[in-house]
Amino acid sequence: MSGPDPAHQRPDGVDDATIEALGKVSEALEVVEEARGLLYAFHRRCGTADLTLGEAVDQLREAGHTELADRIDRELVGRNIIAGRWSFQVVEDYDDGYYTTFRDLERQARDELVGGRRHLYEAEMKEDRRTDGLPGHEATPEDAAE
Repeated sequence: MSGPDPAHQRPDGVDDATIEALGKVSEALEVVEEARGLLYAFHRRCGTADLTLGEAVDQLREAGHTELADRIDRELVGRNIIAGRWSFQVVEDYDDGYYTTFRDLERQARDELVGGRRHLYEAEMKEDRRTDGLPGHEATPEDAAE
């Protein structure tokens, strides 16, 4: 029976509770990564909305609605989305603060407890759930190539 590669094997002396706890930290980081992706999508959408609104202002002017175009241009085009911030500043604050701290502490926990190994909980779950010897159930990419 084959098994996971050494980078995905539990170090000697590490108990189930530690593996489960690190699995939860990893799971939480995955949610943070997903939130970060949504934040970048928010950033891109805010920028697209502002540029599109600028085009709409030009069209309103061309259609003779100068007063309304001027008001939208003055009050909304280029406006901060949050007090003092455009969306890129929100992204930078998130990346430099919460996100960086989260990633650093997750890595520190893995380094201290399991020699930096990642996804041990998932690797053990894979071993428990796969059918050894069945195509599509190989332990590693190397096993699939054999």
